[in-house]
Amino acid sequence: MSDLRLGVNVDHVATLRQVRYATMPESKNAEPDLIVAARMCERAGAQGIVAHLRSDRRHIQDRDIERLRENIMTKLNLEMGNTPEILDVALRIVPDEVCLVPEKREEVTTEGGLDVIANRKTLEPTIKRLHTSGIRISLFIDPTLEQVDAAAELGVEMVELHTGGLANAFTEKIQKEELEQLRAAARAASESNLQVNAGHGINYKNIELINQIPRLTELNIGHSIVSRAVWVGLDVAVKEMLAAMAKYPG
Repeated sequence: MSDLRLGVNVDHVATLRQVRYATMPESKNAEPDLIVAARMCERAGAQGIVAHLRSDRRHIQDRDIERLRENIMTKLNLEMGNTPEILDVALRIVPDEVCLVPEKREEVTTEGGLDVIANRKTLEPTIKRLHTSGIRISLFIDPTLEQVDAAAELGVEMVELHTGGLANAFTEKIQKEELEQLRAAARAASESNLQVNAGHGINYKNIELINQIPRLTELNIGHSIVSRAVWVGLDVAVKEMLAAMAKYPG
């Protein structure tokens, strides 16, 4: 059994609810209930719950973050863009961890990593304020050595390597190149005393490739698990992913 941990991203459970209840989130009929989903993931063995409070509130709402904070038993990892408004929410709710991600209004989901080098000046005060509240910080970055070095210089505890390039690689050649980049970035981050997490586009098939990245501590997975849950239920979907992750050599 590997020590690789799973954080389940529940954004898309909220997406399903918002399709019908965006204008009446307090309706007694509003479903699916995010807390029920989060608890089910935890009971199935997930070691954390991940939720992205976007500026446009397209899925997760402020009340969801409050309820998750009050109700989950493992840990809450809040994904957020670096904006004053969302930072205020984070400092009020105090999740266990914050993962700072890039955010563009027109995108469907987070595309690409945060450019830590270009955004260093705006990231520094945010990181300082989060640390003052005792929140551990991760930066969601593309797997390049430059971004890893920049993250280490900012004094955060973790990086989350963006695995989208590997997940979406069309040819074996590109797949191999992406995997090598991730392997090198993971080693470099670990050598800089950063916890190494990974996420984006990870599913039940490409998990075999993800298992070839060294020094990983945690995978954050959402869409694939929620999609699988349509067929087998959330409990089984989480357990199947954990079984696939158990093959991680460490």
